[in-house]
Amino acid sequence: MDDAVGGEPKQAGAREPGDAPLVTGDAAGAGLSYHPAPTLEMRAPDVRRRGNTMRTLWLLAMLLASTAPQAGNLPPTHEWTLDNGLTVIVREDHRAPVVTVMLWYRVGSIDEPAGMTGISHMLEHMMFKNTTHLAPGDYTSLVSRFGGQTNAFTSYEYTGYYQQYEASRLPLALELEAERMANLEIDAEEFSREVQVVSEERRQRTDDNPNALAWEKFSGILRPGTGYAHPIIGWRREIEQYHPDQAVAWYQQWYAPGNAVLVIAGDVTREQVSPLVEQFFAPIPAGTVPFRPAPRLADPAGSRHLDLVLPVQVPALYMGWNVPSLATASDKHTFYVLSMLAGVLDGGSSARIETNLVRGQRLAAGAGAGYSGLSRGDGVFTVTATPVPGVSLASLQHAIEAEIARLAEHPPAPAELDRVRAQVLSGHVFGQDSVFGQAMELGYLAMIGEDWRLSAEMADALARVTPEEVSAAAREWLVPARRAVAHVMPEVASPADEEGTHE
Repeated sequence: MDDAVGGEPKQAGAREPGDAPLVTGDAAGAGLSYHPAPTLEMRAPDVRRRGNTMRTLWLLAMLLASTAPQAGNLPPTHEWTLDNGLTVIVREDHRAPVVTVMLWYRVGSIDEPAGMTGISHMLEHMMFKNTTHLAPGDYTSLVSRFGGQTNAFTSYEYTGYYQQYEASRLPLALELEAERMANLEIDAEEFSREVQVVSEERRQRTDDNPNALAWEKFSGILRPGTGYAHPIIGWRREIEQYHPDQAVAWYQQWYAPGNAVLVIAGDVTREQVSPLVEQFFAPIPAGTVPFRPAPRLADPAGSRHLDLVLPVQVPALYMGWNVPSLATASDKHTFYVLSMLAGVLDGGSSARIETNLVRGQRLAAGAGAGYSGLSRGDGVFTVTATPVPGVSLASLQHAIEAEIARLAEHPPAPAELDRVRAQVLSGHVFGQDSVFGQAMELGYLAMIGEDWRLSAEMADALARVTPEEVSAAAREWLVPARRAVAHVMPEVASPADEEGTHE
């Protein structure tokens, strides 16, 4: 997901078979030292290129790509729940002797109250520090010693941690995750140092990046009144005032077995995995599962407009509509229709935005559309564009609205929908060799409240979408009452500044 895990996983290690446990007691495990992992955020799109690759179609392809080589079948997958509430999902893939272990927690930035924005991401950092049994640095040393990889990610809806190893190292991976689920310790000095790390991370990624800063401000009006309106990394003013007690309370509130999903994918069987999971996770107390409101479709927020002047290199137009997601749609078929609508607008060089606005009328230097519909809350349908020199943002916005209006009145040709479906189904070719991708899919679907069997239904669901339904979706959902718009303009140097550059 873009939003998936950015950057390269860190190297980590495992132990020899038959080694004694790292610790004894109710939850044997390890402690972690941390190399900051990237945050899963909706990044500012680069609209200087032809257009951004459509996020939802990519996710659909990922889901479909996890299917087994036998058409229509899923690989052997097992799901069960421990007495303490921990959900376990095991995906068998015996093509290579590797294993991916992921532990997902149902908590992200949408759960954060005012004054604590970004605390989920901050806790993610601290999860790689002290535990009861290991000091900072021990975890990384263990994992790297045996050639593993590890990292973590925070999103709006969840926080996840993963390790990848040669398959015989599965016991170590489980021991490590059980240790930090049960025995994290937050040292005040370590916490203070990590606050500085997170502050610098925010400065580099957002504050000193005009495009990212523009998208962050646009996100604030895109889904107003929700946890999606503040950045995953948090506001700087709140990061600087973090207190260790906040992270401790967040850990105690959310990091319980009943609020987590353990995903294991690779060269394993349930018979191998089950006793190990019982050994390391069953002794952890169940705790209390926090209440999270059920997803509901929000009412239209009204038309919103934002004018920004920032040190960007080129002007940019951001447009977004509040639309149902797979979780909030009254009829799940709506999700597939909106996915196809996004593909008709921007699903390759023959899609309408590229054909009509970039190459045809030559109004846009780059443009793209996307539908983010795989989320716990409502989805968003976005169009981003950069005008060619001499074209105003207002003129470009008008042209995009006209393109949407044409699609709303005139259904796309069946060949257009066939093209979009082909793009999604071609995802079978990709990802089938990725155990990591399969584990991501299983965990991601669990976090947004969907069943992992969803991928087996995707092809048929997309095939049922008709041209008339695509047009009807544009008429119903891409309307001003659900729309937010941002015009981003470059700063204009003052005469004094210009004179100064020639001195």
